[in-house]
Amino acid sequence: MSVALRNAQRAVPVRRAPLRRAVCALRAALGASRFDVGVVCAGNGLMRRLNGAYRQCPEPTDVLSFPFHRLAAGELPRPRCRDEYNLGDIFLGVEFIQQQCRAAGEHFESALVVTAAHGLCHLLGYRHSTEPEWRQVRRAPLTAGSPADVPEGGGDPGGAEPPHRRQPPAPDRGALLSRGMGLGVPGRGCRLLPPLLLGLAALARPPPAAAQPPPAALRAGHAASSLPAAAAAPRTRYLLYDVNPPEGFNLRRDVYIRIASLVKTLLKSENWVLVLPPWGRLYHWQSPNILQVRIPWSEFFDLPSLNRNIPVIEYEQFLAESGGPFIEQIYVLQGYAEGWKEGTWEEKIDERPCIDQLMYSKDKHEYYRGWFWGYEETRGLNVSCLSVQGSASIVAPILLKNTSAQSVMLDRAENLLHDHYGGKDYWNTRRSMVFAKHLRVVGDEFRNKYLQSTDEADRTHYKEDWTQMKVEMGTALGGPYLGVHLRRKDFIWGHREDVPSLQGAVKKIRSLLEKHKLEKVFVATDAVEEEIELLKKLLPEMVRFEPTWEELELYKDGGLAVIDQWICAHARYFIGTSVSTFSFRIHEEREILGFDPKTTYNRFCGEKEKNCEQPTHWKIVY
Repeated sequence: MSVALRNAQRAVPVRRAPLRRAVCALRAALGASRFDVGVVCAGNGLMRRLNGAYRQCPEPTDVLSFPFHRLAAGELPRPRCRDEYNLGDIFLGVEFIQQQCRAAGEHFESALVVTAAHGLCHLLGYRHSTEPEWRQVRRAPLTAGSPADVPEGGGDPGGAEPPHRRQPPAPDRGALLSRGMGLGVPGRGCRLLPPLLLGLAALARPPPAAAQPPPAALRAGHAASSLPAAAAAPRTRYLLYDVNPPEGFNLRRDVYIRIASLVKTLLKSENWVLVLPPWGRLYHWQSPNILQVRIPWSEFFDLPSLNRNIPVIEYEQFLAESGGPFIEQIYVLQGYAEGWKEGTWEEKIDERPCIDQLMYSKDKHEYYRGWFWGYEETRGLNVSCLSVQGSASIVAPILLKNTSAQSVMLDRAENLLHDHYGGKDYWNTRRSMVFAKHLRVVGDEFRNKYLQSTDEADRTHYKEDWTQMKVEMGTALGGPYLGVHLRRKDFIWGHREDVPSLQGAVKKIRSLLEKHKLEKVFVATDAVEEEIELLKKLLPEMVRFEPTWEELELYKDGGLAVIDQWICAHARYFIGTSVSTFSFRIHEEREILGFDPKTTYNRFCGEKEKNCEQPTHWKIVY
């Protein structure tokens, strides 16, 4: 989600890029990356008017916060629709802050970062009108979420206060910089926010006089290596990746498993973090009038679960940590121009001239522009091509020995193969890809309401910590319904023989309903509207998850795919579509839940198909 920053004054020059990165970093540290936030840099006149209108104190001040939600310190908001993914707005009195800094001899941009953190805390329910409230702010865990004494969405500045310089309990900014407001972040194992504030403040400071100034395009703060706090710590390197644009949601999930193996290999030698590529512009996500770019992974997957397998961060957190929208080295992966000759398979990798025209172009600063998941401000510093033939970890020597770049991107990563397909490493990564809880809850409520399916009755109990979940095969019963994935649209063009007609699919469904004594069938399909109407006539027992417009805008096409897969994964019996990665993912989910393979690895056959081979059972390995 976005940080909308507007400069509404001319009295003080404001470096917006570092401030935006700082707010992104703070928002990520607070676990609120999914929420929009607005930041307005205001002069004394506007701050005086707002403070007088809402606080009856017509004087300029340093920060006024207008929360969108009624919150008490400690929990995140619980949005019910897309519009509620909004924390609110922060008005920074930059002119007032500069005057205070001049009087106290403090660094303006450092103070601006701390004041932004102060305002963000107010959006998340923290107050300090009294001494006890100040103690709560300085000691309480910083996450976010339930009611505070602010009218919900009403525009009242619930976090707005008289000028903070007039409140006796409030420490001065020098104390704030040294103590970081004393706010801890749960789940990180330590008090993370103070060093984060100090690091961001340091990043905002100008370089030492003796330092060589960076190129103009880098002056927004790219040189994060100058942070004092980082000197003693091991250097963190960032691995990013992308795939061929036409590839779909479920194949991209498979590429993540391959890249995770590479990260595990790299971690044996150095400190690496995988930067999750934002979702967007997928061919199959065609719902009209919905913005589906720059979508973080947390919209679809549970990030703490991913982090139990390998260290991962969202792209916006990478921008905040690395100090700017720059990727130092991009490797475009490709095959070998001469192809593979028959004989012994050989894994190899070489830097070669690019075979195809690059999807990158140079700007006036000689930096590379590209798609970069919809982040138009991102630039690449160097681009070269690698011919690869082999598993993902074959790239490790290149990353460890051939480049010292702190951030490296592998484009066209689908060219890499699995290190050990179907082995323990594969399954650990696959099991860590837990669907986001809010999507699982939607699927569970649908199962209960329309399919009379619950985890208790179906013997499909689920543990939030995947490392503690080990289910014996065949113990899951499943809900009293048939689960069906019926692929249509462009898929049938290349699979005419092994994909049935609608009439053939309905005939098979009816035979399965009768065989397993089931009365309902849940169908996940990408069929066009005319085919859906025909299915309803041919199969009145059919149940589908049909979202409202608000639900579609909130969950997006990727979220609907997750909900469909989750419901299919809990069925008494499942049948999917030949060689469809959507069906493969359901197979895996059912394997994790402990279903009998005979109820899982099944597919439709085409009417003209001579040899209808059923899917292979890939047994889970713990």
